[in-house]
Amino acid sequence: MDEKPTNAQRAKVLIEALPYIQRYSGKILVIKYGGNAMINEELKKAVMGDIVLLSQIGVKVVLVHGGGPEISDTLKKMGKPTEFVDGLRVTDAETAQVVQMVLAGKISKSLVNLIGNLGGRAIGLSGMDGHMIEARKLDERLGFVGEITNVDPTPILDVLDKGYIPVISTVGCDSEGNVYNINADTAAARIAGTLRAESFISMTDIAGILRDKDDPSTLVRVIGVSEAPQLMREGIISGGMIPKVDCCIEAIRRGVGRVFIIDGRIPHAILIETLTDEGIGTMFT
Repeated sequence: MDEKPTNAQRAKVLIEALPYIQRYSGKILVIKYGGNAMINEELKKAVMGDIVLLSQIGVKVVLVHGGGPEISDTLKKMGKPTEFVDGLRVTDAETAQVVQMVLAGKISKSLVNLIGNLGGRAIGLSGMDGHMIEARKLDERLGFVGEITNVDPTPILDVLDKGYIPVISTVGCDSEGNVYNINADTAAARIAGTLRAESFISMTDIAGILRDKDDPSTLVRVIGVSEAPQLMREGIISGGMIPKVDCCIEAIRRGVGRVFIIDGRIPHAILIETLTDEGIGTMFT
């Protein structure tokens, strides 16, 4: 049975967190939320609890979420098949409407509600609000999958200034009124760069970048942007991790202070990464 921490141990944890609280207070922290942490209700509650706590100690948290599995599930219920090309969902006009409905309607509002129930204050925004995320077609074969042409941070900053946590669904738009499905990692990294965030955290379903994918003890704790291409050549960064790492590098190049890939399957991973000496995932500098 786990022994309860003593009061002295509790105090030590709080004192250890103090310099991190001071570093982040008043600064912007962008979190990309998806994967298993989004499907498991206990993990979801832990993630939202972390976000509320950070918000209460003065961190300006911006939450950017995905929702691929829920979109697939909704399309399946509608009897609409899903096709992927190079890992991206082929999105016709009807699918784009479903993406908008699931992300900006269902998922966004449920997260806003959960944050509210945990004592926080959140407002849901989509990339269409205030034309925040403008996009064009990435590839004709993919239909309405968007490549971001511009991010206007004004709606996000307005919501932060009023003391709310913006919960952003990654649906883009153009001047013709088209709706675009935008990759959540790409959008989150671009938003973090545009906001010149102190940090950007990407939650994934692995421990971080591992030298041996089957051995968690081989976690690479820090990667310089210049080292990443070599790790890709060696196959240490491979498959679905390549686009995530590309997004992390993009965020650094756009002026984000520090970028982390962390394991969203671990309860309170965000607090461990931001407020402790050890951290938990891989940091890009």
